[in-house]
Amino acid sequence: MIKLNLKGGEATPAPPLGPTLAQHGIPIMDFVKAYNDRTSGMKGNVVPVVITIYENKTFDFETKLAPVSELIKKELGGIKGSAQAGKVQAGRLNKEQVKKIAEKKLPDLNTTSIEAAMKIVEGTARSMGVKVES
Repeated sequence: MIKLNLKGGEATPAPPLGPTLAQHGIPIMDFVKAYNDRTSGMKGNVVPVVITIYENKTFDFETKLAPVSELIKKELGGIKGSAQAGKVQAGRLNKEQVKKIAEKKLPDLNTTSIEAAMKIVEGTARSMGVKVES
């Protein structure tokens, strides 16, 4: 099993993807074409992918939703995050924005509670230097 974060609809055989697949004997262009077809509607977004490799060198893959940090950046208009989280503020999120991100990411999280998902989003935001307002 291989886990990677790739740009949606923009995978290429260049590193890190090509060498990673090659060492497992996966036909690189077959994966690139299948991945780009499946993620063509998510161009420009980071799309995590989990690739399952079988003994006969075939593969399946499952795409996930973008990482919480990417969803936060998108919600705030593309900010980078703070290099000094806790000291330098990179932006602000209100509870509605946090809930929106949590609802979107909920299927990929290890919880079924929206409140717990919101705490996960808030923790990621704090680590990025984003202030969460009540």
